[in-house]
Amino acid sequence: MGDQQFKHAVEITLKVIGGKWKPVILCHLTEGVKRFGELKRDMPDITQKMLTQQLRELEQDGIIDRKVYTQVPPKVEYSLTDYGSTIKEVLNVMSRWGVKHQRRSGSAATDGR
Repeated sequence: MGDQQFKHAVEITLKVIGGKWKPVILCHLTEGVKRFGELKRDMPDITQKMLTQQLRELEQDGIIDRKVYTQVPPKVEYSLTDYGSTIKEVLNVMSRWGVKHQRRSGSAATDGR
């Protein structure tokens, strides 16, 4: 697992879903279609600018779909693409590891509070 191909593949994955917000956005979208305002409410600490930027990057990478309805006021919905749905497996592994780490380290030290 320590070979160059492994390291390169991990690097590619992190370029697509890495960072503070993309995994959180993807977790919310595993629940189904969400509007921008719903995502913002579910993640009160993210700025509108950052949410917009992260959604655009995920859309460019083919992970999420952005559907715009021509109505007043405008309505935009986000969802995982079929390809994006394959990330659920990675998120599940991350979640299990996070639970183990939290138990090992103590909940107060790792929950960000």
